[in-house]
Amino acid sequence: MQSLFLQQSHDFPFEKIAAIDLGSNSFHMVIAQVTHGQLRITGEFGDKVQLAAGLDDQGVLDEESQQRGLDCLAQFAQVIEDMPAGSVRVVGTNALRVAKNRYDFIGKAMDIMSHPVEIIAGREEARLIYVGVSKTMDHGDSKRLVVDIGGGSTEFIIGQQLEPILTESLHMGCVSFKQRFFADGSITKSNFQKAVTAARLELLSIQDDYLDEKWDVAIGSSGTIKAVFNIAKENNWSKKGITPKVLKQIQKALFAAGHADNIELSGLKPERKGTFAAGMAILTAVFECFDVKQMDFSLGALREGVLHDIMGRYADSDIRERTVNYMLNQYHIDTEQAKLVTHTALSALAQVKDDWGLNSISSEDLLRWAGLLHEVGAGISHSRYHKHGAYIIRESDMPGFSQQEQQALANLILRHRRKFTQSLDYRFTKSDQQDLDRLSILLRLAILLHHDRKEGDMPIFTLKADNKSLHAEFLPGWLDSRPLTLANLQREAESLIANGYTLTFS
Repeated sequence: MQSLFLQQSHDFPFEKIAAIDLGSNSFHMVIAQVTHGQLRITGEFGDKVQLAAGLDDQGVLDEESQQRGLDCLAQFAQVIEDMPAGSVRVVGTNALRVAKNRYDFIGKAMDIMSHPVEIIAGREEARLIYVGVSKTMDHGDSKRLVVDIGGGSTEFIIGQQLEPILTESLHMGCVSFKQRFFADGSITKSNFQKAVTAARLELLSIQDDYLDEKWDVAIGSSGTIKAVFNIAKENNWSKKGITPKVLKQIQKALFAAGHADNIELSGLKPERKGTFAAGMAILTAVFECFDVKQMDFSLGALREGVLHDIMGRYADSDIRERTVNYMLNQYHIDTEQAKLVTHTALSALAQVKDDWGLNSISSEDLLRWAGLLHEVGAGISHSRYHKHGAYIIRESDMPGFSQQEQQALANLILRHRRKFTQSLDYRFTKSDQQDLDRLSILLRLAILLHHDRKEGDMPIFTLKADNKSLHAEFLPGWLDSRPLTLANLQREAESLIANGYTLTFS
């Protein structure tokens, strides 16, 4: 499997990038050429996999749905096989978020594509959708409500210019609602209204906050809303995009059809018939709950947001850096101590990265973030702050971070003190686990060398590493004048020996 730790450079190194969206309903891939900092879409690929339809009552993906997804990815792989690591980002959404056997599918997918598969949280999905919309449509200073109805979840964002203000992801989508209310394909006023009511109940949790925030324009993106927009256009039902009147006309056509197979609407693709009534019910509830009078459609959405996010990571606008800085302030972390530890940890990494195979920017980023945030849990409990810190990192909404990145960061923070063998209930590849072990050792060493919390006291040392051994050499007399540091190094050496690593120093 391809490692989580990508080989990257902070100078944008790619002429071509790709975003792959493993959605609950469809898998999509978009390829873009990068010229002078601008994106030009050169290829789009997609298939209606309906991964969410393969989830059983226990949240397990069946073999048939997995195979549909893998067959689709095999086609994508042909297009991206020559693209280097870091130029392709693959994100999984609701179906993979909830699937208990998602790692089985991810492992098979990464064998096919040789690019990491990232599972993103619902609010991160919402943020990326907003990035895609805001980069595609310019509404000046107007506030936007953005709605994206997917196969397993629906995302809601209110934002202004390039900044999201509210982000939310609700567990309702056109595939899951089809299974609940339109399983046999029949469409009646009764089951349609039950679906609308269920969607309205889901919306109650965010309705007041969103109505209080207010917005100037409503924008829809992706499958269902694109289909409704195209139907309105093809049938000349509206010159203002999607309106309540358009929804009523479509509902009338659905009830007249009586069954998904019998739907005849200009602008509706045949492959969307099966889930269209379910998506329409959700959209109807959105219009009713938020009193939407008119909704436009955006061509940009999640995939376009991912493309721009790839570029942002190389253009000093990495949202992850802003997230870390926010947490530094939010949890009142001692920034001077955090910077000392981080500087020493990165100095250690620079010396052993070749010997330990930690040459990637992602390794450097994770170690830097872990150094800055290692005391994030200190405000809760001093004796167990590493455990509280790991929980905070693992469970927080962290814009820009995939679930794997959050788990890796939480792993480092959990293991920065006490038992080296502490672990989270999360599966890493064998290669990634080895990288995390080595990064954890470097972080523990840096924290140990700054245990006395003396500002400006920067240890000067040289490191040599070989497989599972690490040797540190300090300036003559430096350790002699620091008996606490010497004792801590001796204890750390004993701890690591018990776990298969050797630490020596002089």
